Amino acid sequence: MQTDPSVEDESPAAMPYIGCAGWNVPNAVAACFPAQGSHLERYASVLSAVEINTSFYRPHRSETYVRWRDSVPESFRFAVKMPRTITHHLRLKNVDDALQRFLAEAGNLQEKLGCLLVQLPPSLHYDAATAERFFDVLRAGTTAPVACEPRHVTWFGAEASALLARWQIARVIADPSIVENAQPATYEKIVYVRLHGSPVIYRSAYSGDYLDALAGSLAVHMRLGRTVWCIFDNTAEGAAVPNALSLAARFNA
Repeated sequence: MQTDPSVEDESPAAMPYIGCAGWNVPNAVAACFPAQGSHLERYASVLSAVEINTSFYRPHRSETYVRWRDSVPESFRFAVKMPRTITHHLRLKNVDDALQRFLAEAGNLQEKLGCLLVQLPPSLHYDAATAERFFDVLRAGTTAPVACEPRHVTWFGAEASALLARWQIARVIADPSIVENAQPATYEKIVYVRLHGSPVIYRSAYSGDYLDALAGSLAVHMRLGRTVWCIFDNTAEGAAVPNALSLAARFNA
């Protein structure tokens, strides 16, 4: 997976948001985290971000988001995955009510809502009218950063890229990649990387060499003033948290 930043400069770099899809801490790396506190409190004391994936499957009460918000440090940020009702069942059409409910729920994270993630089903082709209407409604409801992970090749063409850029939507850099040599980001102010595991999706750990190269690429994006997210989704056999810790260590050295 290449993030392929094209220009380097010497501007100061902010720290990236590095985390996992969920905050479970495997026993193998439990010693890297405090022994006391909730799972989220322990996780957030070490890593800087998390992607909430449970919101894809079911809604969460406002009180739950408030509790999560108040459990983490001021600098910690959440990415929240949009419900599959919107992306997979309604397929971005007639979503006004469902989208309003989701934005109201996730909005309880307040300043700790770092990004909304829109993951699309592999069967969803790019349709200009549908996409235009959906992102219009989304942007009317939130100014939060948004990253979209399309999984059909038609979303990587020039027309789709221009539409995403117009609505200030970042296109996720995913590994494995749907499109070889895909452009790193559509909306250039945000870079959102999702690492699902390779060669075995959701299971394989990433090597030290891979993480070295990734850290170098992400550092360039940060020097260009972009907000950088890197989320490890290779959670099935516990590889995500160790990989996230290893990548974070490369920026904290």
